[in-house]
Amino acid sequence: MRKQKGFSLIELLIVVAIILIIAAIAIPNLMRSRITANEAAAASTIRTLNTTEVTYSTTYPNSGYAPSLAVLGPGAAAGCPATGPTSTAACLLDATLGCVAGVAGAFCLKDSFNYTITGIAAAAINTDYVAFATAVGPNAGLKDYCSTSDAVVRWQAQNAPPAAVLNTVAGCQALGSL
Repeated sequence: MRKQKGFSLIELLIVVAIILIIAAIAIPNLMRSRITANEAAAASTIRTLNTTEVTYSTTYPNSGYAPSLAVLGPGAAAGCPATGPTSTAACLLDATLGCVAGVAGAFCLKDSFNYTITGIAAAAINTDYVAFATAVGPNAGLKDYCSTSDAVVRWQAQNAPPAAVLNTVAGCQALGSL
């Protein structure tokens, strides 16, 4: 009788079945961890936007708060103006978050969330703002985040991407706080 070398087909199938069972258990936990990490990053970015708005309103008191992400970023140019920051291109955010398309009510994409800022004007000065973040899809996050000049980050459960941007102070303040 010859001595058998290697593994039999049954032994290989058992090993493959065990690997598939472990993967079926681990992958949903990995997805939940990724969603949680994306949501934590979005809440942190909203906090950063609060700090940026305070810096902007202190630096440019005649403008009040910035009306949009584009104003907080480098503006229409690819980088900050050679003459230095201005009230229309404050260079307080990078070009990803302070994107050119980031006018009031329009989104700038950073990682897995869309962000926007809407300035709330009283006469010629923005006396308040609403910073809003929503996930790009259900695999990216399950919550929307917003904040106003009170600097409290608020959230709501997200069943689907919102049809409209949350852009009122009362609407944001009606949500639960973190």
